[in-house]
Amino acid sequence: MAHRYALYLAPEPGSALHAFASAWLGRDAATGAKLAQPRVAHVDSFTFKEVTASPRRYGFHGTIKPPFRLAPGHTEDDLMAAAERFAAARAPFDIELEVQSLRGFIAFLLRRPSVELDAFADACVRDFEPFRARLSETELERRRRSPLSPRQLEHLDHWGYPYVFEDFVFHMTLTERLAGNLHDRLLVDLCERTRPLTSAPLRIDALSVFEEPERGAPFRLTARFPLGAR
Repeated sequence: MAHRYALYLAPEPGSALHAFASAWLGRDAATGAKLAQPRVAHVDSFTFKEVTASPRRYGFHGTIKPPFRLAPGHTEDDLMAAAERFAAARAPFDIELEVQSLRGFIAFLLRRPSVELDAFADACVRDFEPFRARLSETELERRRRSPLSPRQLEHLDHWGYPYVFEDFVFHMTLTERLAGNLHDRLLVDLCERTRPLTSAPLRIDALSVFEEPERGAPFRLTARFPLGAR
């Protein structure tokens, strides 16, 4: 089965952050609508579309549990019910964001560490592990080609993803990996454009479920469960 699910933190549809990021990427993950991307000085529209291709397909989000196929014996209804219970049992919290470069990717990153976010992510990785089908050997080998530490390789084998727990870095990606003048130009531009969005903390008040209906298809936001709803 190619259908995959992912557990993300994503801004509320209609919010200023959601509107900005959707326009920047050229697609609204909540509606699936294609959007006109903004103009950036000295960057032509073709290049702009290319450098936002992957984040556009995945939809604007911060990864908590990365895409996975359902393990045998579990259904979509089971996953949605578990996500609703998980979210309801946890209180909302605030994080502070700023645009930075992460290994050449431009993204919203944490301005300062968040104990609440780390605990939320750790619990999500553990609690939803029974729902995750194991990666195939082909998928594991593809991941192992990246430069991973011994601990990250252990995470990959056990959790299906290397960047969890001590290696978790929350990020909301806005570009492909870039270098040189294009990277610097877009970083400066994004820092300017997002200043009003990062001047106040972002309230984390829901856990979002995104779905990829078939391999390579755009991810869609299909459910958003409020935190603290119990």
